[in-house]
Amino acid sequence: MANSIAYTQNYTSVIDEVYKRAAVSACLNSPRRMVRAGRNAKEIMIPKIEVMGLGDYTRNVGYKTGAITYGFETKTFNYDRGIRLLADVMDVEEAGVLDCFVEAGSELQRTQVAPEADAFTFAEIASHEGVTVAEEDLSSAEAEDVLAGLRTVTSEMDELEVTTGSRILFITPTLKGVLDDFSLANPNRSKAVLTRFSRIVEVPQSRFYTAIDLNSGEEEKFGYAKAATGADINWMVVERSAVIKFDKHVASRMFSPDELETLDSYMMKYRKYGIVELLDNKLDGVRVSAKPTA
Repeated sequence: MANSIAYTQNYTSVIDEVYKRAAVSACLNSPRRMVRAGRNAKEIMIPKIEVMGLGDYTRNVGYKTGAITYGFETKTFNYDRGIRLLADVMDVEEAGVLDCFVEAGSELQRTQVAPEADAFTFAEIASHEGVTVAEEDLSSAEAEDVLAGLRTVTSEMDELEVTTGSRILFITPTLKGVLDDFSLANPNRSKAVLTRFSRIVEVPQSRFYTAIDLNSGEEEKFGYAKAATGADINWMVVERSAVIKFDKHVASRMFSPDELETLDSYMMKYRKYGIVELLDNKLDGVRVSAKPTA
C-alpha cells in the first residue's frame, strides 16, 4: 500500500493587507508650545496684535501718537473620533491568531486613522472662511499650465510678504508625475518655481477634497467620504505657520477578557481629539486649486 501523508496547515507571518500610505499632513503639526496652550480647555485663545505705522517726527512737537490693538481669536477643538473593536476569545483562539489585535491596531492606524486625519486636515483648510478655492480642471493639463498656476500663486504670496522658508506644496501624485515627466523630457526648460517651496508632498486624491463627511458609525457607516459639496483638490499651497493642528488627546488601549465584565472578548479602544484651524491674520498663506464641482 502506498504511503498517504497529509500536508499540515500552518499560518505564515505574511499578512494580506490593503495598500495605504502613512499620514502625509503631519508636516503641518503645530509646535509644542501650541500643544501646551490647548492642554486644559475646549477652546484656545490666540493673541492678535496690530500697531499703527510711523509718522513724522517734528522738533517742536516730537512724536505722533499711535495705538496698539491687542485682542484674541478663539479656536475650538473640532475633531473627536473613536472606535471600539471586539473579538470573542474563542474566535481568536480557534483561529490560531492570538496576535491579531496587534496587527489590527497597526492596520487601524494605517488604513483608517492616517487617511481620515489627512482628509480632515485638507478639507478644513480648503473650506475655512476667507480661503478662496480656484476652480481649475487640470485632468488633461500640460506641465506648463500647472507651473504657470504655481508661479502665479508664489508671486502673489511674495508680494504679500508671506514667509518663503516654510511654504509647502501639496499635490496629487498624478499632477506631480506630469511635472516630473516634464523635467526629464525638458531638462533645459525652467521649473524654478518649484524651488519656491520648502517641501513638495504628494497627497492621494482619496484624501484630497475641499469638503468631507465624517460618518457617525450608525448603520455600519464608518470613516469618511467626499461630501456632496466637495471637490477634488488639484494642489494646495500652505505656509506652515498659518495652520493650527495638533491632537490634544489620543487614547489607544487593549483589554483582555478578564478586564471586561459583560463580554468574554478581547477589546481595543481608540480615540483621537484635536483641532485643525487657520490663524485669521495668515490666510494669505493658503492657496487652493480644485476641480469644478459641476
